[in-house]
Amino acid sequence: MAKSQVTFNKIEKEKKRLKKRQDKQKKKEARKAEAKENPQGIQFAYVDFNGNLTDTPPDPAMREKVEAESIELGIPKKEDREEEEPANKEGKVSFFDHSKGFGFIIDSINQEKYFVHVSGLLEDIEENDKVTYELERGQKGMNAVRVKKI
Repeated sequence: MAKSQVTFNKIEKEKKRLKKRQDKQKKKEARKAEAKENPQGIQFAYVDFNGNLTDTPPDPAMREKVEAESIELGIPKKEDREEEEPANKEGKVSFFDHSKGFGFIIDSINQEKYFVHVSGLLEDIEENDKVTYELERGQKGMNAVRVKKI
């Protein structure tokens, strides 16, 4: 003989479903009984000007008029301001491969390495040259551009 396909988990789920249905029925009956006792109908809750819930409607004299133009939607626009010139940084070429067209510059102040591509050069450079450059954000970090020898 085969074992029953009804598992413990299925029995528990069915019990929960029946309990939920009974609770719902009890709540429905309680609402009906309350409606018979209190024939006023649905009670309303109002929000006063301080944001508190009350059972009395707000006083129309306390209403403030708001102009639609004063409401800002989204992010406010930036004020027109002059863009600052990026400061030229100084550094030393630590590596440059002419055949591949790229290299690295070490900043003289903070000793950080920046990638430089041949397209960002204004003059030809060699290893150990002192150079000035500007930084731009690239795909993998900051890149040195507009590179010139000192």
